[in-house]
Order: sequence, then structure tokens, then C-alpha cells
Amino acid sequence: MRNIRTRDYGESTDEELIDRLRGGEEGIVDYICDKYKNMVRSKAKSMYILGGDNEDLIQEGMIGLFKAVRDYDSGRDASFATFAELCVSRQLYTAVQASRRKKHLPLNTYISYYTVSADQEEREENGLLDILADRVEQNPEELFLDKERVEYLENRIDQELSSFEKQVLDLYLTGMPYSQIARVLGRDEKSTDNALQRLKAKIKKML
Repeated sequence: MRNIRTRDYGESTDEELIDRLRGGEEGIVDYICDKYKNMVRSKAKSMYILGGDNEDLIQEGMIGLFKAVRDYDSGRDASFATFAELCVSRQLYTAVQASRRKKHLPLNTYISYYTVSADQEEREENGLLDILADRVEQNPEELFLDKERVEYLENRIDQELSSFEKQVLDLYLTGMPYSQIARVLGRDEKSTDNALQRLKAKIKKML
């Protein structure tokens, strides 16, 4: 019976399943959670670089998915898949912000700073880690000096980037394109892209 029901779910759109769920049909939530669990895991993995335990983030992501099922409005929102991705990303980022204990981001979060997403203008630039590594020899004394440079860079980022720019940087480091960053932060795409370009210019000057 369960397999027949599962096949039935697979023949319906997400939007149709949400309507059926609100009509009192059972089992649909489990089906949707199973369908989108890989998306949640992928999002949690990308957010892990910002801090937090990966398993905890997966749980938070599932909470975001439950909220998507609860709040989805076909007359207001885009497709359920898009809405679910947004809800999961928001839930994860909120959890990361709440759990982050350190004031500054660790160096390894900056590895992908200059990574170019598919919808951005193609160009090749070195990551911050590569730039810093090129400036020091790998011996204990100079590695210590490199740590000081990193702390200096982190302090400058904390001081010179606005709160919005730091949020954009956080999410950009996960590989998220500015269009999705805008949706997660509840801002328009133009202001988000402008913030991204500003923070890139600021960090480049710091180097």
C-alpha cells in the first residue's frame, strides 16, 4: 500500500501534494522530506564553512523544509522547490549566526572569495589564501607572521565592511550567487550585487 501511495505522490507536482496535505491526506510530509533531503544536506555542507556542527545544520535545514511545507502559498510564491530552497537557506544562515562564537571568520572561509559563479562575468583571480601563501616561506617563524597578517585582515574586514556587506560575504563564501543571497537576506538583487562589488574592492585594497 505504501509503495502504491509513494508512486502516486511521484506522479503529482509538489504544489498538488501541498494542496492534498492541507486537505488532510497523511504521509505527504514524509515523502517531501525524503525528496528534498539531499538538497538540505548540500546546503548544510556549504554553510558548514561558516561555523556550526554539520549534523546540527542538517537538522536546522529540515526545520526550514518543514516551514516551507507549512508556509507555501502557490498564489504568492514561486515553485515549491524554489521556496523550499529559500526557507532552508534562511534557516541555516540564521542558525550559523546564532551559534557562531568567534568574532571573526577563520582563514579557511576565505579560500573561495574570488570564486566566480556561473552567472557572473568570467575572470580568473587568486583566492586570498593563495595570495597570502605567496608572500611567506613555510617555516615556523614566518608562518607566525602570516597568522598575524590574517588576524590583521580579519580585523580590517570587521571594521570596514558594513553589517550588510558582512552578511553578503558570508553567503558568497558558500558559493551562493548574489541573486539567491538577495532572497535569503530579503534585499533586492541590485543592492546585493552593489554590496558584493564594494566588499570585493575593499578587501582587495586591504591586501
